Amino acid sequence: MEPGRGAAPFSFLLLLLLLTPRLFQSGSQAAAASGRSRRAWEATPGSGGMGTALAAPGLLLLLLLAGTAGLCRALFSLPLRVSHPAAPAGSPPAPVVLRPASGSRQQDAPGAADGLALASDPGGTLNFLAMVENLQGDSGRGYYLEMLIGTPPQALNILVDTGSSNFAVAGVPDPDVTSYFNPELSSTYRSQGIEVTVKYSQGSWTGVLGTDVITMPKGLYGSYTINIATILESENFFLPGVKWHGILGLAYDALAKPSSSVETFFDSLVRQAKIPNIFSLQMCGAGLPVSGSGTNGGSLVLGGIEPSLYTGDIWYTPIKEEWYYQVEILKLEVGGQNLELDCREYNADKAIVDSGTTLLRLPEKVFSAVVQAIARTSLIQEFSSGFWTGSQLACWDRTEKPWSLFPKLSIYLRDENSSRSFRISILPQLYIQPILVIGDNLQCYRFGISSSTNALVIGATVMEGFYVIFDRAQRRVGFAVSPCAEADGSPVSEIEGPFTTADVASNCVSSVSFHEPVLWIASYALMSLCGIILLVLIVLLLIPPRCQHRYTDNDVVNDESSLVRHRWK
Repeated sequence: MEPGRGAAPFSFLLLLLLLTPRLFQSGSQAAAASGRSRRAWEATPGSGGMGTALAAPGLLLLLLLAGTAGLCRALFSLPLRVSHPAAPAGSPPAPVVLRPASGSRQQDAPGAADGLALASDPGGTLNFLAMVENLQGDSGRGYYLEMLIGTPPQALNILVDTGSSNFAVAGVPDPDVTSYFNPELSSTYRSQGIEVTVKYSQGSWTGVLGTDVITMPKGLYGSYTINIATILESENFFLPGVKWHGILGLAYDALAKPSSSVETFFDSLVRQAKIPNIFSLQMCGAGLPVSGSGTNGGSLVLGGIEPSLYTGDIWYTPIKEEWYYQVEILKLEVGGQNLELDCREYNADKAIVDSGTTLLRLPEKVFSAVVQAIARTSLIQEFSSGFWTGSQLACWDRTEKPWSLFPKLSIYLRDENSSRSFRISILPQLYIQPILVIGDNLQCYRFGISSSTNALVIGATVMEGFYVIFDRAQRRVGFAVSPCAEADGSPVSEIEGPFTTADVASNCVSSVSFHEPVLWIASYALMSLCGIILLVLIVLLLIPPRCQHRYTDNDVVNDESSLVRHRWK
């Protein structure tokens, strides 16, 4: 026999078994590092449930084993058991991990429609008037909500972010936060012992998942048990000058960490408080300094729509997919002039509505076209390129208002009636943002639009002009003019429509949606290939003797019938 010939498959099998977990781990780390291109407290795009993703190759392996079981009798079987961690004895009821999925253009008026709460209900759980002005903050550092966590309650300010899905608070002292949540002081806190890490383009945090009760002084009546991550380590997440101590992710559970089985904050409220599956948001920072010493107001209405927070009609656009609040952009105009780009450029690879992003972020090709159009139509002859890229500020005398020098920017969204569209427009007061005063005479401004490598993001720059409704029950996002979107007594936002969509494609969103970074996809392929190879080796090792070929005297390999590499030694 050739030396080592029979042991080779087994050695290779052991090598694969040792290397496969490392391959899984490296794929996870590479995917987590890719992250979203946003400000320091934004959630990573496209990083859905890790647990579900990593289960795919294992499931493939089990299916292939089952398919080959009939060839020869296996020497052992692999039992499969799925279970959920049990709550500690005496703990509050843990949030449910599995939920049913939630399920056209319409103008809402005060009252009830389609089962949604559209007006205040002072006698019940919902009192929308009590939620008016429950936010503070600014577009530069985010808008936050006061929340009481634990028993006895600990008061913290929580950043409102519609672009992520985890509810997390500082769990240890940090130089950049003034308060933190101490789980040891709460008698109702229950740790789940699950480590969770969320990475962002400019920061990250790592913490431990648990549950505790929360109340909102200017929110829903009552206390509710919520999944909460206590942040134990962070890097560039809490920034100097921020006045919030945690983040409230209001997107869908597909973005939740460590997996989509973690029930989100708002899903827990809908289930426990029995409120409609809708919330609305108003941020009042139009024309005001983006990071001054004071704060601006705003409103987060949970469970419905408050009529006093908007004027005119609400225009709705469908949610294309339930992970981020993904919408469909049809075209952009600068100063009334169409950019003349393929509508798919605006949605590459997604277009989302995200209160946690400070700026209007545009795909690189769209950003370049917008900058060229603004420079061409503005009344400024020459402008430093550093202003457009965000590395420089532009300063004018405080007696001057530079907004008259810049054009209006319009975004066209597909209406619920797919043959029509509407446009939301922001005036320069929203995207030429005051940020710094120098001496007694100069006011400096920043450009409130930036480029993005992976999304068009309707952030605070645009959202400050509107009352935005996140109608999850009917899978749509609504926009209405906000009364607080004014500068010097004049409105700085507009909504107009309907317009025909005959001049654009019937579908501007790619039919193939890659929610995962490229490294995730590559890791899936490698893990699947490794699983197939491993399966073949296992089958070869487990074939019983009766399935193997038995050699006879006629099968003996000799010098005359064999190749040189088969010669006996």
